[in-house]
Parts: sequence; C-alpha cells; structure tokens
Amino acid sequence: MPFASLQARVARVPSPSRRLQLGVAIAVVTTQALIAMTGAIVRVTGSGLGCPTWPQCFPGSMVPVEHPEYATLNQWIEYGNRLFTGVVGLIAGAALVLAVLHKPRDRRYLRLAIAMPVGVVVQAILGGITVRLDLVWWSVAVHLLASTVMVWLATLFAHAVPKDDGPPRTHSTNPTLATWLTVQTGLLVGILVTGTMVTGAGPHGGDRATPRLDIPVETLAHVHAAFLYTFLGSLVLLGFYLRGTANPPWRRYRILLAVALAQGTIGLVQFWTGVPELLVSLHVLGAMSVIIATASLWCGIQDQSFESPKTKDTIVAQEPQTT
Repeated sequence: MPFASLQARVARVPSPSRRLQLGVAIAVVTTQALIAMTGAIVRVTGSGLGCPTWPQCFPGSMVPVEHPEYATLNQWIEYGNRLFTGVVGLIAGAALVLAVLHKPRDRRYLRLAIAMPVGVVVQAILGGITVRLDLVWWSVAVHLLASTVMVWLATLFAHAVPKDDGPPRTHSTNPTLATWLTVQTGLLVGILVTGTMVTGAGPHGGDRATPRLDIPVETLAHVHAAFLYTFLGSLVLLGFYLRGTANPPWRRYRILLAVALAQGTIGLVQFWTGVPELLVSLHVLGAMSVIIATASLWCGIQDQSFESPKTKDTIVAQEPQTT
C-alpha cells in the first residue's frame, strides 16, 4: 500500500499559503513569457544551431566545446536558452507541488498546475525536433505557437489560485461577452499565426543556411497587420459594451488596450526600419504581454457577474418591500 501511505503523508502536510502559491504562479507566467523572448534572441543572433544536436550540445558533450564551424558565442546563447528551459521546468514543478498540497482540493487549479510541467516537457521536445530539422521555418513556428499556448494557460493558472476563504470560485459570464471574448481570442490567434509566418519569411531564421518561407514578407506583414487592426477595433467596441454593464474590469481592459497599441507601434517601427534584432525580441515579448493581458481580461470578466445597471434597478424595484 505504498501509494495509500504517500497520500496519507501528503494529507498531513499543511496547506501552503495563498501568497506563496500566487508568487510561484506569477513566476510561472514570467518564465513562460521570457523563454519565448530568449528563443527570439537565439533566432536573431543566428545561434539556432549553435548546439547542432539535441539533447546534447555536440555529439558526446552536453555543453559547448570549441569547434571551428560554430562560434563560441552562438553556442553559449543557444545553450543558455536550453539551461533557462530547466529553470522554467523547476518553477513549473514547484507550482504543481503547491497545487497538490493545497487544501481543499481545487480540480481546475490542479489541472492547470499539471499542464505547466507537462507543457515544459512538450516544449523541450519540440525544441529538439526543431534543431534536428535544421530550423525549418514551420518547425520554428510550431515551437513559438506552443509557447503562446503555455503563456495563456499559465495566466489562467495564476488567476485560478484559490482564495484562503470560501469555496472554489464559479464562473458566470454574460453570453454576449462570452461570444465577444471568443471572437477576440480568435483574432489574437490570427495575429500570432500570421506573425510566425512573417518570421518564417523574414531575415531572422536562426541560421543563415535555413530555408525561408517563399512568400513576400510585405504581403504577410499586411495580413498580420490587418488582424491587429481588427483586434483593436473589436477591443474598442468591447469597451463601449462594458460601459453598459455593472462592475466592468476597467483596469484589465485599459492594460490590454495599452499593451496592444504598444505592440502595434513596435511592429510598425520594426517594419519601417528593416526588422532590427532588438525590436524583433521586444516584439516577441510584446506578443506574450498581449496574450497575458487578454487572458487576464477573460478571467476578470468570468470571475464577475455582469448585468445591465438598468436591469439591476428593475430587479431591485420589483423586490417586495418589508416593513
């Protein structure tokens, strides 16, 4: 009965504080976003094949070694990204342990916690496949899109950290808002997918010999921008709709609007200035920020019950008066 004994021991461990769980959850979100940025740094510096094999850096060596065909700096940039993946995995594992120890058990919180280390393993495997495929553009795109999914799930995880008092939270969303958020998220997916295609056709493939997507960058950039403009337009309309609801999460809405506008500005400057390396990395970090802000707004709306102020006043007026 070793498993039953382990369960009994876990049950005796005191539940970790919400402050600790929330701190680790925020660290999960931060590291998931940063690993995407470090991957962008690997790409723009041409270090994608600095370690030409996986999981080893070179055949017979887990760490960089002197090699006439591979610059030492490129090796360490790629190897540093691999090491940081280990940090991301450790923090994700810590988050899972805290979720297991939390009492009472919150199934949604635990499921999202399980997804964190599982996602890190999947990402590591995708990274290895990308190296073994010599950074073909579509493999890099899949690798980046997997990071965007992990950042979204990590944000949901951070918002799912249970409160110290009361039962697990329930979600009650206005049907119109639910549809609007689904459309908004679909537009975000379009932005991200077309963004990876722009990257696949652009000059920063991670290695000079890597074949690029054979579609004009200008064409893909215009399609990518069209998704962004539609996303911003939908967001503005969402703001007008929220004005007619009770207790709208204005702070989260304004953060998303500001981050999306900043991201669009970086993209335009990047396009006009010939796609400089620094702006490429900042643009990837900006994309992660938009994902976090969108998921945060989604959670903020789900965690509150919205109704029209007029409807609310009518309900109050219809309640029987007591004397």
